[in-house]
Amino acid sequence: MAFDLGSSGMRAAARGAGASDRVARLDLDLLAPLWAGLGLDSHFEPVASGLQDLPRQAGWPASCVKLGAGFSAWRLAWSQNPSSLVSMLAQLQQRTGVSVLVMPQTVEGQLAYRSAQSALGPALKTSHVLDMGGGSLQIAGERGSFGTDLGQRSWRQRLCQQLRGINLCNLQPLRLADLANARDLAGVSFEELPARAGPVISLTAISRPITRGVLPALRVMHGLGESKAGASTITLGELSAAIDALAPLDVQATAHRTGAAVTFSANLLPDMLLLEGLMRAAHLQQIEVSEVSIDNLSALLMDERAFAWAGQHGCYLERLKASGLQAYFSDPASCPAR
Repeated sequence: MAFDLGSSGMRAAARGAGASDRVARLDLDLLAPLWAGLGLDSHFEPVASGLQDLPRQAGWPASCVKLGAGFSAWRLAWSQNPSSLVSMLAQLQQRTGVSVLVMPQTVEGQLAYRSAQSALGPALKTSHVLDMGGGSLQIAGERGSFGTDLGQRSWRQRLCQQLRGINLCNLQPLRLADLANARDLAGVSFEELPARAGPVISLTAISRPITRGVLPALRVMHGLGESKAGASTITLGELSAAIDALAPLDVQATAHRTGAAVTFSANLLPDMLLLEGLMRAAHLQQIEVSEVSIDNLSALLMDERAFAWAGQHGCYLERLKASGLQAYFSDPASCPAR
């Protein structure tokens, strides 16, 4: 049994005797307490309850080996207070039987690419996939990946901090000088992309901020109507033109111009700026967009190293304290016999 512990909630799946293809889900905001300086331990009870309740709701056997993978919010928690997080992980394992690992950014990228391969099959024709979550962004490839803890929500927060001096804001209308600063900030965020993902890549975007946000908005702005199911493309030229057109507008005018709901339109311009910065850094004139729902679970369920650590969780926590997130890459077989 595997749990994908993201910044906006958790998902779980199981394989083997008595398991089904069902994915169980729970919405849970883990970025808010971290941004408020409260730590993840402030949300121990809802996390523990989710780890216990999701398998019961799905009807999975209690005998399953249980592995949890913590991603962007958990990496942020580690950076803020390592000892507190290690203590929380030990308590979660004792309370729920789930061994939670804090996954390095590169591992998250590999999981995303393998999951995309599984979901898309021959339809995946690019070297990399783009997966933008709430707290992190992955440009994942089979041979090289780039990741940053700038997802939809964390990127918008950074823009608000840099341009407005607060954590949460409506960025628009955006003055020309602020627009230039936002583009510079996006460019800096992807400076290491060519070295880590590869100097020449092609890209398929699969995440909802792009497939359900940016792409439909661009199609409406160009008079093409909303995006249909299947693959489409976004060009750098049309993306940059849309940014220039939307920056002077407020959120309500953006919603009217793009056909987006007002509640979502505040994220459109930040998402476009992040995507534009990525495309420029990777020297991409266009990207593919594929409407497909993926998660890390299918790849996580096949991660033999992660499940080996689930059986040596006490040793993993000791190595996490000693060597940080690189503990995942050490050998579980070298742990003392229990």
